[in-house]
Amino acid sequence: MKLDIDNWRWAGVPFYLRTGKHLPARITEISIHFKPIPRVLFGAPSRPPVTPNALALRIQPNEGISMRFEVKVPGHATRIESFQMDFGYAEAFHRAPPEAYERLILDAALGDSTLFTRSDEVEAAWAFFEPILDACRESPPGRLPSYPAGTWGPAEADALLEADGRRWMIVRRPTHPDDPPTEGDPDA
Repeated sequence: MKLDIDNWRWAGVPFYLRTGKHLPARITEISIHFKPIPRVLFGAPSRPPVTPNALALRIQPNEGISMRFEVKVPGHATRIESFQMDFGYAEAFHRAPPEAYERLILDAALGDSTLFTRSDEVEAAWAFFEPILDACRESPPGRLPSYPAGTWGPAEADALLEADGRRWMIVRRPTHPDDPPTEGDPDA
């Protein structure tokens, strides 16, 4: 899904949402891709486009923050390489954080509603999604894209971004060596 926010601050900034069931990996991530920089860098002749910087907030699994950015390699030559900085809660604190529902159940038992959604937020979310759900119900059979289990979703999800000259990217490294590489993973 592609969304736009209709105000001056976010004008021209697309928001792409992607969700699915039975994907190759369980990932909840917010990925922010910055605008690309001009092709001319440090007064050098024009070069191929530099990959835009990206910031990823990993919600689960492997909770943490990753920043991928392009840097000039020290020296006289103008050579740009990608560099990734990564912070993971489990690595930093030498223990895995509790599962999301463990935390919520404990907070509920303790009467702490900090992480719970307020009723006005729930109503606003339903006001946004109800027309989408209605349109899905009214769509002719077979009109909504489907995909085989264990894949990254329908081809239409890729086409949505490709139409804007973009591609899906997950700025995440696998938690364990046995994890499947993820789409767009720089290490894949």
